[in-house]
Amino acid sequence: MIFGRSQRGKPPVEPVTLKILVAGGFGVGKTTLVGAVSEIRPLRTEELLTEAGRPVDDVSGVEGKHTTTVAMDFGRITLREDLVLYLFGTPGQERFWFMWDELSEGALGAVVLADTRRLEDCFAAVDYFERRSIPFVVGVNRFEGSARYPAETVRQALDLDADVPLVMCDARDRESVKEVLVGVVQHAMAQAADRRRVVTT
Repeated sequence: MIFGRSQRGKPPVEPVTLKILVAGGFGVGKTTLVGAVSEIRPLRTEELLTEAGRPVDDVSGVEGKHTTTVAMDFGRITLREDLVLYLFGTPGQERFWFMWDELSEGALGAVVLADTRRLEDCFAAVDYFERRSIPFVVGVNRFEGSARYPAETVRQALDLDADVPLVMCDARDRESVKEVLVGVVQHAMAQAADRRRVVTT
């Protein structure tokens, strides 16, 4: 760069930055997803699970989990030269849900991660984004050893509207997660375009 311009003579591109939430139940892989794609070292606010929290922290199905997010995870990924996503992972436990209103302020859309072994754990996130008309995509995180179900079966179990995208993903895999995030952006843009058409007709 020379005096704020690239060596090829093109002015620098000022990227559009978009905020995406990553939500879902306790232990579903939100921290893993953010870490898999973030181009910066993710900010994590994890604390060890304690005996005091055992009565309220349901670890059934995730007995090997020893930490929990108490505020948020934060990461960043550049999808294109002119498009940067800021990722905010929400806490999964009910006692930290008061954080969701703060984190959802200004969000373009959200990923709701689901685990087919504990599908009911993502109901609260689905309801939250539906009530607030925040566009979201459901990503079914394929854990090793978990049963595989057709997408339509999962869609029916979650009672999703027909226009809500549902995709299978691996929260550990960068390319898989990138596809989910691209899906969120495309879905949010399509909903915004539909709203504009309704207003102008």
